[in-house]
Amino acid sequence: MAIESFNPYTGRVERRFRAFSWSKTERILTQAHKAFSEWRTTPFELRSRLMHRAADLLRERQDELARLMAIEMGKPVVDGRAEVQKCALTCDYYAEHAEQFLGDEEIKTEAQHSFISHEPIGVVLAVMPWNFPFWQVVRFAAPALMAGNVGLLKHASNVPQCALALEQIFHDAGFPPAIFRTLLIGSDLIGKLIEDDRVKAVTLTGSEPAGAQVAATAGREIKKTVLELGGSDAFIVLADADVELAAKTAAQARMINAGQSCIAAKRFIVEKGVAKEFVAKMKAHLLAFQTGDPLDEATQYGPLARPDLADELTQQVEDSVKQGAKVELHGGQSKPGTALFRPTILTRVKPGQRAYEEEFFGPVAIILEAKDADDAIRLANDSRFGLGGSVWTRDVRRGEQLARRVEAGAVFVNSMVKSSPEMPFGGVKKSGYGRELSHLGIREFVNQKSIWVAKETKPEAQKKVE
Repeated sequence: MAIESFNPYTGRVERRFRAFSWSKTERILTQAHKAFSEWRTTPFELRSRLMHRAADLLRERQDELARLMAIEMGKPVVDGRAEVQKCALTCDYYAEHAEQFLGDEEIKTEAQHSFISHEPIGVVLAVMPWNFPFWQVVRFAAPALMAGNVGLLKHASNVPQCALALEQIFHDAGFPPAIFRTLLIGSDLIGKLIEDDRVKAVTLTGSEPAGAQVAATAGREIKKTVLELGGSDAFIVLADADVELAAKTAAQARMINAGQSCIAAKRFIVEKGVAKEFVAKMKAHLLAFQTGDPLDEATQYGPLARPDLADELTQQVEDSVKQGAKVELHGGQSKPGTALFRPTILTRVKPGQRAYEEEFFGPVAIILEAKDADDAIRLANDSRFGLGGSVWTRDVRRGEQLARRVEAGAVFVNSMVKSSPEMPFGGVKKSGYGRELSHLGIREFVNQKSIWVAKETKPEAQKKVE
């Protein structure tokens, strides 16, 4: 099996790699398992110093890494540099806070001394996607390594150069080589790795089917998993919102990574009174986005990562139109088999249409009209997904109250949904479970051990013998 770097802009294969055999993969696992016994005992001060160095190297190499992302999955270099900078910020964050987050937690009980100790568990397997080739990995790796765990990365097969570059950064930063390794393997070996007793936990960011398969295998082996799956985030615009600001932000939110983001806003739920104005303004903002060569500094969005992804998105749009949806902004592919997909707006979206039921992983904005705020919440929650969402209103207190009613892992009021190292990230419903980032993320893959020390008992005084 060959693992290829395919450039979606030029249509050329840049590099080919021979996939690792099981014997090579198993050898790397053996090394990682052995290295854990020593790494887990290293002081936080050492881990912190190495993680800060990784952050420095990310910043130093940001142009090179942004170029790799542009070539392998079509991300504009401007966005690529921002992604690398965010990775560096997160490495610094955990380097500075890991010891505090994992410190003993005193618990008052009848014991003389009782507390919770947070201890590393071992080798963690990460199965990661291509859309944010560095960020998705770092938000797992930085807390995992700082906690004393060891990481094995199975990255998406279309970003092997990104995967190897990140491994090199950790190695150049001074981490022992076996502590973080990239596995150039196909999905056929994931199950064997999970079934191996030396792998203690799995984290996956990806599709529902992939998440279900990994979770099922891990479940049979009684192993912890964290899953961050799809999303169809609701962007709720109430009648009292600043419509211009909401529409401008909506366009930006839909075009994150050419629409290829789990937390990109996808369903725009607008109160009927301002729906027409909102759509017109959003349309104008979407048309202003410039596409082109991802290596060009002026490019704002590039092609989708692969032609087949654009073909599938086109099919979703066409099926939705046949089911009654209306194309308000005609974008899409210029011809089948090409990766570029221009911004598109669908209105008259109703239950039963693919646009209503499915995640559209690309620059297609789905417009839903709501009668009022309660109806907007109903529409927002009428989805099997629950990753993120936002509420737009001039009444901030009302916005906060409505945010509490949205079934999602994160809801932003008058702001675009984004991830940051300080706040937990993850979803509910079919968007997965578990959390990354913040103090919750670093505690996902540790043994939260209760330690109880009994009170001292004094032996009875011996009776004097006369």
